[in-house]
Amino acid sequence: MVKEKVMEILAEELGVELDQIKMSSHLQDDLGADSLAVVEVIMAFEDEFDVKIPEEDTTQLTTVQDIVNYIESKQE
Repeated sequence: MVKEKVMEILAEELGVELDQIKMSSHLQDDLGADSLAVVEVIMAFEDEFDVKIPEEDTTQLTTVQDIVNYIESKQE
């Protein structure tokens, strides 16, 4: 559930096709997100999953897998 929603948000926010997004995809290197896009994606995740992602944590969220793991850990 989290994985699918994360991928949907990334596809919508970054303007990439859903089938281009893999768990190992790097937000900036593979999906073309610039620093502003990363901020917007993080805000979308916060809204969708009702979690607060502190700025110091955002530097750890570089791949789709990192994001999924982080959100799942905050929902427990």
